[in-house]
Amino acid sequence: MTELAPAPAQPAPEAKSLADHLRAIEFDARMVGMIAALAVIWLGFNWLSGGAFLTPRNLWNLSVQTASVAVMACGMVLVIVTRNIDLSVGSMLGFVGMVVGLVQARLLPDLIGFEHPATWLISIAAAVVLGGVIGLFQGALIAYLAIPSFIVTLGGLLVWRGSAWWVTQGQTIAPMDSRFRPLGGGIEGAIGTSASWAIGLVICALIVAGVALARRRRKRYGFALRPLWAELALAALACGTVIGSVMIANAYALPAGIARRLTEAQGGTWPDGGLVIGHGLAVPVLLALAVGVAITFLTTRLRFGRYVFAIGGNPEAAQLSGVNTRKVLMLVYGLMGALVGVAACISTARLNAATNSAGQLDELYVIAAAVIGGTSLAGGVGTIVGAMLGALVMQSLQSGMVLIGVDTPLQNIVVGLVLVLAVWLDGLYRKRLG
Repeated sequence: MTELAPAPAQPAPEAKSLADHLRAIEFDARMVGMIAALAVIWLGFNWLSGGAFLTPRNLWNLSVQTASVAVMACGMVLVIVTRNIDLSVGSMLGFVGMVVGLVQARLLPDLIGFEHPATWLISIAAAVVLGGVIGLFQGALIAYLAIPSFIVTLGGLLVWRGSAWWVTQGQTIAPMDSRFRPLGGGIEGAIGTSASWAIGLVICALIVAGVALARRRRKRYGFALRPLWAELALAALACGTVIGSVMIANAYALPAGIARRLTEAQGGTWPDGGLVIGHGLAVPVLLALAVGVAITFLTTRLRFGRYVFAIGGNPEAAQLSGVNTRKVLMLVYGLMGALVGVAACISTARLNAATNSAGQLDELYVIAAAVIGGTSLAGGVGTIVGAMLGALVMQSLQSGMVLIGVDTPLQNIVVGLVLVLAVWLDGLYRKRLG
């Protein structure tokens, strides 16, 4: 009998490198770097301010101050992804804000009276429509007349800033409607602790459901899956961030006098030792989050979003494949203008007045937020989440410098240097990928 030849030995599986593991869990170096930078900024300013930065009061105010910039940064991502720019958003905010004040304080009172229940809704609609029309007009100049976006929006920066003064001859318009003011935060714009916990738990449930549905969808179509532990860690981190944010918002207590009036107005009894009533989440923060979710859905789930990124990746190829690039570009600027209208409502309500200084240098903060958040100036790359985190980074820098007493000229110098640094790092990142 002949002996069977031994089967050839199977080669030992190669050990995966660290890079392979990071690729398997879809590690986003930019996002992690931005979060690390935010942590360094917070800890640094907290140390320099003697512990005043990382307090519930300051963090709550920081979130409210970030809201309007974050809303505009969502639109700026789409503009920059298409390889364009919008330098007029700050001036547009000032002009739309003045019109909103004019509508509330002078136009509507003559038509429907003061403090009418519809005043705040009409004001918001007017702001969004006016901002959208301005954006569409500028987008049409860029898309159909082929005028460079830099020139059109630079002209818009001057035109709308001058128009803001011209509308009221430089006068400040105040106060705003009582139902409109909660859009700006403050005591009127806080939803309370119970509602905050309810919203926080709902958001956590949506996060878990979203992670599960995304994993199921990828499995159905045969896409690579993250390790289960990575999915669980991501969901836990996101839910932990939400719960932590709610805890911080609820830890910021209302002033004792206001808390007592609210308690007695609701039929309660004010105890001798007093009560601690938290603000809860702010309305402008919730509004900014809603805008972020809506624009993320637009860019990742709808055809319009795919067209935007296709134009940014290769405009000629997108046009040859049947995309109406001119129409899409005009609509992108229209959406940017509508979001400026939303931001104008937040800013005007927060100040409880329409002022000529509203929106000054906001274009710098919005563009910086988008670029710091990973939006490439070369086009085709950008995320809404990154832009909103970038807005938080920029506002943290400004808030921290104000807290430690840095002069305004030096604040502008720091912000400008940060913007240049972000663009330089973006170039290095793209070269490494290339």
